[in-house]
This record gives sequence, C-alpha cells and structure tokens, in this order.
Amino acid sequence: MSVMTKSNLVDFDALAAEKDEKRRSELARHVAFLFSRTSERCSDEQIAIYDDVMVRLSSMIEQQARAYLSECLAELRRAPEQTIRLLAEDHIEVAAPILKSSTVLRDLDLQNIANKATNDHRLAIAQRSILPESVTSILVSKGDTPVKRTVAANAGAQLSHDSVDDLIGDAESDELLQQALGNREDLVESQIQQLIEVASEEVKIQLLQKGRMEEAGRLSQAANVAASKLSNEFWLGRYDFETAEGKVYAIAREGRLGEQQLRQFAEEDRFPEAVAAFSVLARLGAEEARHWMVRPDTEPFIIASKSIGLSLMTVRALLAIGPWRYRLSKVKREHALELFQQLSLKEATRMFSIWGERKLD
Repeated sequence: MSVMTKSNLVDFDALAAEKDEKRRSELARHVAFLFSRTSERCSDEQIAIYDDVMVRLSSMIEQQARAYLSECLAELRRAPEQTIRLLAEDHIEVAAPILKSSTVLRDLDLQNIANKATNDHRLAIAQRSILPESVTSILVSKGDTPVKRTVAANAGAQLSHDSVDDLIGDAESDELLQQALGNREDLVESQIQQLIEVASEEVKIQLLQKGRMEEAGRLSQAANVAASKLSNEFWLGRYDFETAEGKVYAIAREGRLGEQQLRQFAEEDRFPEAVAAFSVLARLGAEEARHWMVRPDTEPFIIASKSIGLSLMTVRALLAIGPWRYRLSKVKREHALELFQQLSLKEATRMFSIWGERKLD
C-alpha cells in the first residue's frame, strides 16, 4: 500500500472519473499553495506524501495548472524531488521557473535536460545564478545563439577553456556575444587577445579602454561570486539538509552506512546526503559537518577524513561536489589531496580530537 493510499488525502479513483478538469486543476493549485506555505515545517514523511500527490495530480491537470505548481515550488529549498524533476522536463512554460531557480535539481539533472531538451529549456538553465562547467559545456556546445549569449553574460557560470574558445569563435559574427565575453573577468590573456582580434571596433575599444590585458590575472567574476557573495550561509541555505539527514539516519539504523554509501552519494551528486553520511561516520554534529563541507578551508574535513580511514578516491569525490565544486580552484583541490596523502593516521587522529571540539564559523 502506497504512502498516498494510507494518507487518504486524495481519492484518485474518484478524481480520475471526474469529468470537470477544472476541479482537478483547482485541487492541484490548493495542494501546491499549501505546501509552499508549510514546506519548512513539514516532516520527511509529509514531504513524501505531498510529492506523491503532486506527481499523480500532474498527470491529470492542464498545462496552466502545472505551471502554477512550478511557480509555487521553484524557490523552495525543501521541495519534493520527484515533482521538481517531473516539472523540469515539462513544456517550457511549466519548466522555466524550476530550471531557472530550483536548488533541488542536481547538476546531473541539469546536464540531462540540457542534453535532450529544447533550446528554450537550455536558455532557462543558462539563467541560473550558479552553473558548473559540466553544465555550461553542454549549453555552449548544443545551445543556439540566445543560449550562448546568456551563458557568456552569466557571471555565475563557470566556463571551461574549450567553451570560451568556442564562444570566441562564434563571437566573430555576433557583437552581442563579443560584448558579453568582454564583460567577463575570467578570460586569460590569450583569450582576451583572441577576442580583440575578432571583435568589432566598438567592442575592441571597450576592451582596450578597460585595460583588460592588465586585468587578465585577476580572479574570475565567477570565483569572486563564490568567494564573496556566496558565503557559507548562502550555500547552507541552498540545500535541504534536514530531509537528507532523515534518509541517511534511516540507512545508518539499518547498518548499511559506510564509506561505499558515502562515495555513492558523492558520485550521484547528492551533496546533502553526503554531508549527513560524513557527519555520522566522523561522529560530528550535523551542523558542524555542514559548515566543514562548505568552507573554502578544507583542512578540518581532510583531517577528519584521514582519521576515520576514508580512501583517497572517496575524498577526491567529495571535494568535487556541492559548494567545493565552485569554491575550490584546481590548485586548492590538489593541495587538499596532497595534505590527505601526507597525513599519517596517528597525526590525523590527534589533530581531529582538537578540531572536533571547535565550532567553526
């Protein structure tokens, strides 16, 4: 018997037989509105019930009503995962708010949608405040001109060297794309020179007036966003740790939580679950583990990981997800891995006993 059948909140058999589609749509709107006002107070079980209800209602209601669901859920930190993913793959009128804003979507979800959906879906994804290289690479390679312009103009979009080169190539015949690239702060000197060579006279003058060649060594705007605007509190507010902790604690009670499960969470891009699993395995408080795994300073995490016997493979996977995907440069990530390898178990255990008593901001 499903959670929904036991909940008795909705008689789906009767609802399916209802000839008036407006009644079903109105019910869906009421459910979405109620959830949007109570999501932060809902238990894990209640969220699961809402999720099942909205997934089933979504297949029974008109597009306009599904769009309302999307608007209600897009900005919520604790939103039902199945419903969010279903809406994200819907018609663009439904999917747009979710694709632009929902923090429930994982990078893997965005990659899949960017690969197979329409350019309208890609354009919505390109407007997200934070985008990793794994997503922007797809947007640049598959997207049309508006998508590419939007990605180039998005300061929170991380671009690989190849993506920048591709955009510069496209910019030769597109002055708006030239301007978008010219306003980025993360181009290296060789790329700036390439852009100057293909730019129109107006854009070329703007680039030279800005003294961009002298600024080439500065941190990228995306890195600045991650380093300043994206404080620890910003990242802590993006994830639904509470629901993840409930799932992980259940796995732990069943005796199934270990390093393999932790690494699986990392490989599946499930950052909140990875944090919860790490806190259990390291015997850290949940709040402390959250802070340790969003900080640009990875030393406490590295010490704890070594002291509990995690492998290099697991630590590498954890350093590449969540906020660390954005907040750690390649150099910092490699430095953290070097520290992990250099630390002895004895020394890490001694240091962890000290770190474990501190409350890190």
